[in-house]
Amino acid sequence: MAGTLLVIVGAVLAVVHLRPAASQAATGSPSRRPAQAVGARPSSPAAHSDSPRATADPRRSTPARRTRPSRPARPLAGKVIGIDPGHNGGNAADPSYINHLIWNGRESETCDTTGTETNGGYTEARFNFNVATYLRADLRRAGARVVLTRTSNDGVGPCVTRRARILDAAHAGVAIDIHADGGPPGGRGFTVLEPVADGPNNTVIGSSTRFGSDVRAAMLSDTSMPVSTYDGHGGVQPRDDLAGLNLTTVPKVLIECGNMRNAVDAQMLTSAWFQRRLAAAFTAAITRFLAHP
Repeated sequence: MAGTLLVIVGAVLAVVHLRPAASQAATGSPSRRPAQAVGARPSSPAAHSDSPRATADPRRSTPARRTRPSRPARPLAGKVIGIDPGHNGGNAADPSYINHLIWNGRESETCDTTGTETNGGYTEARFNFNVATYLRADLRRAGARVVLTRTSNDGVGPCVTRRARILDAAHAGVAIDIHADGGPPGGRGFTVLEPVADGPNNTVIGSSTRFGSDVRAAMLSDTSMPVSTYDGHGGVQPRDDLAGLNLTTVPKVLIECGNMRNAVDAQMLTSAWFQRRLAAAFTAAITRFLAHP
């Protein structure tokens, strides 16, 4: 009898122990995958290659794309800038050409001049072209398209009227005429020459004045050249006798960067480091002006 009871109890315990497993198999619990039969081959990944849910072979996974570093900002991208380096290195070789008269919008003046020079013979034409070359490089790095009225320092001209037309035809957003003065030996400093309304330039007087203020501010903050002690007022002078300003249809000023006849100014104007400083100052003024039309 005791042996019979032991057999019955053992059978009951076996049934209780097996019931949870059988219940899970019947309900198909999603938390577990069915066990694979012993000896069965694993399913081949290729068998499911057409299925959008197929798991990709990790050995063939595409590496993550590398993020390219962002390009430096180009604040003048899409802008057109005009530069007029005054005079030309070959002007003295053709006096009949540069001395013929043109109409500057108010009166007659000569086609061009040779410009001034330092006491040591360093010419204004060379200075103007050097600064223009540095400025062009700076502006191009900032994304601008640059138009020059001359591209070398060994030619003649063009006349001042032609220079104005070149920059007007380019529809420059702003333009700058680069010069240096031949003033009294005791005088120092720069002067920004601004246009006076005379007809062709009427619509750009206000914008030219704004640009002149930006150029003056950049000269004072970015260079060591002081305002002129002998020309203008506080480094600014309106002029109505220059074709480049009288005939402009784009915002423009002419800058006398210093006095080549003054020993202190001349030492600065003839040095490459100062010419680069001037170019950087003009770039800053141009950028500021075009950022606030």
